[in-house]
Amino acid sequence: MYEAVAAAVAQAYLAHCGYTEERTRCLMARKPIAAQPPPPPSVQQGSEPESPEAASSTAESLEQQKAWLWMQFAAHVTPSVQRVVEFAKRVPGFCELSQDDQLILIKVGFFEMWLTHVSRLASDSALTFADGAYITRQQMELMYDPEFVASLFHFCRSLSMLALGDTETALFSATVLLCADRPGLTDSKTIERHHDHLVETLKLQVSRLGAEPGLANALLLGKLPELRGLGVKHLEQLDWFRLHWAQLRLPPLFAEIFDIPKCEEDLQ
Repeated sequence: MYEAVAAAVAQAYLAHCGYTEERTRCLMARKPIAAQPPPPPSVQQGSEPESPEAASSTAESLEQQKAWLWMQFAAHVTPSVQRVVEFAKRVPGFCELSQDDQLILIKVGFFEMWLTHVSRLASDSALTFADGAYITRQQMELMYDPEFVASLFHFCRSLSMLALGDTETALFSATVLLCADRPGLTDSKTIERHHDHLVETLKLQVSRLGAEPGLANALLLGKLPELRGLGVKHLEQLDWFRLHWAQLRLPPLFAEIFDIPKCEEDLQ
């Protein structure tokens, strides 16, 4: 039974994740995200830094940079949304749930699963998307709160250092997906039962590898709560969108997964 679950989850991961061992080995042409267009003359250098006008221009320029970075980030992350959806459909037990519960699990768990996957290519200074583009830590500190970014990079690097294979990453991702304490779920008992089964499968998989005995506990007792904490903080970080969504042109799928209002132009 455990073998069948491990095989099904691993196959789902290999079919639908952009960060498998094979794909990341082939990801050689890394490139920075697209450069921001130059600012209008009113915010270019040359204004008096002490003047209120200059301070206002600087603040406006920072907001424009932040909006640009978010749009680039969204464009590179959006393909992973559909991959996570397809992965979820093939996790044993997921499709038995109501559509409402499935939607909640994907929406709330997406960022945590994406962060698990992107950790394989994380460094101390950048995160690399599945298409080879990367975003720097400095750019992310402009998008997010610097303290949140520090926690995010710490998680990614520490998870990367565990050197998980595809099957272990797949099972860990599935335990993140089937989390019974997400707000709004109606069938938590069923979800918890599937979650517990995935946990036992992950433990068995790790033990069969002959890995360090503490690896499973490091994942389940350390990394899993840390990741969920990052997911909660990420939702708080999205408050910026609630105020500035009209300035952005986001892929509809990205806006939907994070419950961000969409401009009419985005819907066409």
